[in-house]
Amino acid sequence: MSAAARASPGAGRVPYFSQWESPGMTPAVLAEGAEAALLRDPAWRGSGAATVEEYARWAGHLCGMACLKMVLAARTGRAHPMLELARGCAAEGGYVEEADGAIRGLIYAPFIRYAAARFGLRAATHLGLAPADLVPLLAGGGFFMASVHKDIRWPERVPPHTGGHLVLVTAATPEAITFHNPSGHEPAAREDVSLPPAVFGRFFAGRGIAIA
Repeated sequence: MSAAARASPGAGRVPYFSQWESPGMTPAVLAEGAEAALLRDPAWRGSGAATVEEYARWAGHLCGMACLKMVLAARTGRAHPMLELARGCAAEGGYVEEADGAIRGLIYAPFIRYAAARFGLRAATHLGLAPADLVPLLAGGGFFMASVHKDIRWPERVPPHTGGHLVLVTAATPEAITFHNPSGHEPAAREDVSLPPAVFGRFFAGRGIAIA
């Protein structure tokens, strides 16, 4: 298992993975951008990238693959390299490389096909959700990849809009939404983060992917 993974203490907890191979790179990514900062990530080879340049180009888009990696590690005990997951998802259409080199995705429907065909996961897109709707969705022990604004790492802030980043919701009650954030800037903002539904809702776009 790569250095980017750190199992939460306690039985039944979901292993944590950052979308960077070194979770501590987030402050540098915020200051410089992923493609510049991640060229210095000493653990980049764990991503499965052929070169550090490939890793740095893709890692800023891999919050969804980090969520998938966490789900698979929780279900199977295996930690899949992030770029291996991304290549498979892109082959199904879950990522699109534009003519100008930009990477577009994660695109939900192709991702769901990929997760089913490659890993046998049962997943579905949900739209128009309130935070309270996550409680019954996760009642059976599944997961929810929630579209939130990236500033959720600073829950005291009011974001300029919602969505654009994926976190893995691992539990939901009327009192708290608990999640792993693939790009948290410090340990308390990465793993088993719990926010009141009203706070989570400031960042939540009301959409995401439920994995049964």
